[in-house]
Amino acid sequence: MRVDLELSDDQELLRATTERFIESAMPLSKVRELADAGDAPGADYARSGGDLGWFAMLVPEEHGGGSASGAGVLDAAILAEARGRVLQPGPFVAHNVVAYALAVSGSDAHRAAVLPALVAGEQTATWAVADATGDWNPDAGLRISRKDDGFVLSGAKSLVEDADRVDWVLVSAVDEEGAVQFLVARDTDGVDAHRLEGFDFTRRQCEVRFDDVHVPVAARVGDAVNTSATIDRQFWYAAALLTAESVGAMDALFGITVDYAKARTAFGRPIGSFQAVKHLLADTSLLLEESKAVAVAAARALQDDSPDAAEIVSIAKAFVGDSGIELAHNCWQVFGGIAYTWEHDLHLYLRRLTANASLYGEPAWHREHICTLQGL
Repeated sequence: MRVDLELSDDQELLRATTERFIESAMPLSKVRELADAGDAPGADYARSGGDLGWFAMLVPEEHGGGSASGAGVLDAAILAEARGRVLQPGPFVAHNVVAYALAVSGSDAHRAAVLPALVAGEQTATWAVADATGDWNPDAGLRISRKDDGFVLSGAKSLVEDADRVDWVLVSAVDEEGAVQFLVARDTDGVDAHRLEGFDFTRRQCEVRFDDVHVPVAARVGDAVNTSATIDRQFWYAAALLTAESVGAMDALFGITVDYAKARTAFGRPIGSFQAVKHLLADTSLLLEESKAVAVAAARALQDDSPDAAEIVSIAKAFVGDSGIELAHNCWQVFGGIAYTWEHDLHLYLRRLTANASLYGEPAWHREHICTLQGL
């Protein structure tokens, strides 16, 4: 089972190539091994992803990007779904958001010196926007003051993927003139990124503290006129891709559960033949198919630049955020006591789906956003 995007031959090849790479380089056993060791995938993993085009999908061709089908958002969603099926580590969503921001708003220097390395996977980047409370508005957590020769950043951003491992951090904030973004090297003096203890230990979340960090004017990404709209677009891309990732994890987990229901016997027959289990699996299957549908709708709305894209993305993020956790708990019931063992993979999927529900706006935030868009 896969998200149905009516794939072209090029998209089918993209998916198949990505899945083969993941199977060889980062299977679930390797993901678990890295998580147990508290380690990260390493530079070769990112470079290989760059070779496969993982970080080029949201970047126009004139800036070194491009996608398999010419529909970059849909292609990125295919990649996100494939990665979600095997709970891949690393800041894939955030990295793509930063590449997009530099492509559409970065300076000539950013596009010449940083963007090509990000697209190729030779350097990595993440996006710092939320504060420690999970407020995803750019004005949260950070104070910006201006100086003649640049800006000073003070405060902290939280829920930043792999911030202790990346080369660059795109920081979104608000000063007295409006929304601003800065591309800051992670090793800049005064920048302290440390890992947070989180529910999902297959992917690193960090807090990044800025202790009166001076950044030059050249670090700014975008201008006062367009930055707010660019940040909004980044947010919807991030929410849509994370939704596709969650659907991939849901689909893989449900497939594992159905296989178990067919193979596990009780009283001389497969447990999947019992009416209660049948009903549970049928309801869960419907939940999965609904999640696939809204994830596809969100990706298509962004790809087509639909006027109601923001609303559709929020609908998808809210629905899949809740549904992913419900699906995981339903699967847990089918597995019974075996799923409570640490060695079983089910809890890894539950952890990823629970964490994804909170990243880039929890379901309640997105439902409130939908009401705001509708003037309610």
